Amino acid sequence: MDVLTENFSLYGKGFLGTVELTVYSSILALVLGFLMASCRVAPVGSLRVLGTVWVTVLRNTPLTLLFFAVLLGLPRFGLVLPFEVFAVLALGCYTSAFICEVLRSGINTVPTGQGEAARSLGMTFGQTLNTVVLPQAFRSVIPPVGSTLIALAKNSAIAGAFSVTELLGTYKTLNELGYSIIWTFVWIAVGYLIITLSISALFNVLEKRWGVAR
Repeated sequence: MDVLTENFSLYGKGFLGTVELTVYSSILALVLGFLMASCRVAPVGSLRVLGTVWVTVLRNTPLTLLFFAVLLGLPRFGLVLPFEVFAVLALGCYTSAFICEVLRSGINTVPTGQGEAARSLGMTFGQTLNTVVLPQAFRSVIPPVGSTLIALAKNSAIAGAFSVTELLGTYKTLNELGYSIIWTFVWIAVGYLIITLSISALFNVLEKRWGVAR
């Protein structure tokens, strides 16, 4: 317990850093994922191409490489922001590709007849998507969206290699101070477990309230 009790503030700072990265990146991923999913099912060909390119490129790019591209590449084009913001951009954009595919799968579970009926009533594509299709699709995608955000929380550990304060990065300081590396990682694992179980509990509540009965 000494490694935790004697360095509680350090662990706390890393834990809060990971929580902030997870929350902000999740919001960005959900917004971008929704927009890209809308593009992928849009009747406009150029929007479908945009959504397809976004998903294809990001899903097939290693996250570490994306971090290098964002944190080291964007400043070369004059965009200078705190590393924490760059980390959120990298995590959020990367995860949005997976959120997009989850949402698109949910949209495809909605019978096409419902969309056709909405259009026959004079509703636009946006109105059909927002008032008819997405509310039904949302119910079926709650569990996979939760799993994707849990993966995002664990992926945030990569940010520590780019001078971003997060939970895994605390091991460097503790290792230099001579603490047992095993117990250092045990308490880091406990921290990640708290975060992932919290996300899981939240989505379990959402699923019980709005999920599709199976």
